[in-house]
Amino acid sequence: MRTKTLKKNRINVVTLGCSKNVYDSEVLMGQLKASGKDVVHEQEGNVVVINTCGFINNAKEESVNTILHYMQKKEDGDVDKVFVTGCLSERYKPDLEKEIPNVDQYFGTTELPHLLKALGADYKHELIGERLTTTPKNYAYLKIAEGCDRPCSFCAIPLMRGKHKSTPIEDLVTEAEKLAANGVKELILIAQDLTYYGLDLYKKRNLAELLENLVKVEGIEWIRLHYAFPTGFPMDVLDIMNREPKICNYLDIPLQHISDSILKSMRRGTTKEKTTKLLKEFRAKVPEMTIRTTLIVGYPGETEEDFQTLKQWVKDMRFERLGCFTYSHEENTHAYNLEDDVPEEVKIQRANEIMEIQSQISWELNQQKIGQEFKVVIDRKEGNYFVGRTEFDSPDVDNEVLIDATKTYLKTGEFTTVKVTEAEDFDLYGEVIP
Repeated sequence: MRTKTLKKNRINVVTLGCSKNVYDSEVLMGQLKASGKDVVHEQEGNVVVINTCGFINNAKEESVNTILHYMQKKEDGDVDKVFVTGCLSERYKPDLEKEIPNVDQYFGTTELPHLLKALGADYKHELIGERLTTTPKNYAYLKIAEGCDRPCSFCAIPLMRGKHKSTPIEDLVTEAEKLAANGVKELILIAQDLTYYGLDLYKKRNLAELLENLVKVEGIEWIRLHYAFPTGFPMDVLDIMNREPKICNYLDIPLQHISDSILKSMRRGTTKEKTTKLLKEFRAKVPEMTIRTTLIVGYPGETEEDFQTLKQWVKDMRFERLGCFTYSHEENTHAYNLEDDVPEEVKIQRANEIMEIQSQISWELNQQKIGQEFKVVIDRKEGNYFVGRTEFDSPDVDNEVLIDATKTYLKTGEFTTVKVTEAEDFDLYGEVIP
């Protein structure tokens, strides 16, 4: 007996994990729609596709729990079929098939045509750039490459995503034009490693040339760079960032650690001296630049001395944006051969200490913005506030600008000029300049 009458043959795509997964779900949904399928994102549907994440323990747990949740719905007769795709499925398919056998089928990260076939759809090669975006209408992710060639010891991404593979410039421009035609004003460039872009296709690091082409797309006002690897960073990107107002003075560059012994064990191919010099060059060439980084604490062998070095460096560098994660011991990675010897409570304590330092830095930097005017894009309305961002902030991870909605009416997706009147650790409050 069916307990609920769900619309028949409606496919519900559920996305877990990072922006790369969001992008993959959007491509899948675009393909399904092109085959005439009724497809929704994280709403009710009698066929469910779960796009999983398998990066670190918390993400894996969330993915498994989500699968189990939908398996229960299937058992209760609320859902007819459940398919699982994405990184967890790529990495642990045999285990999953054994542990959760009632899933209709598991697919890896490169099996989109097979997944579409299982859903009764055809893979259409000609659909370059056709996606059903799930982000607010004003911004979209643009994935410029897949996979990664870096040998970082702690990272399982190459196991799940394979080798680095750049998407040709002309395909990305076509995609950007289609997004712009649908009202997208901000492109957030993503890859496992933007720095490497083009080496496989053009035999050189070609991010700057890609940017030269993307700034010509009409309707796009901001282009933001996410996930650049520090080693081999193409410095010509800074010249175009300086020259082109469309390219946000923003760079997300995950540095992971700064102690030389930890960097060496992590196989990052750099040193404290080289990294500090690179960041100083960034700031000298683009003085307005906001740098976002992420760090890992509790890596195997991280001593109190290593941690104190990292802490002092965070104080010295005064990053505008910073996130900190505790190390996750991942099988089949190089670091898995090392002893995971930092106790969990020490890892958490260290992460908290780093974030405490960062919130003070962020508060101090935000105080300097009081009285200044910024171009702000409005992402959404929340309670009595319109919530927006400056060019120095990426969605979901960075600071936001709150504008009193009882005094001013604003449209989401529009740009406006805001004068900052108040500032907290991670939020700015402002008034619209008429």
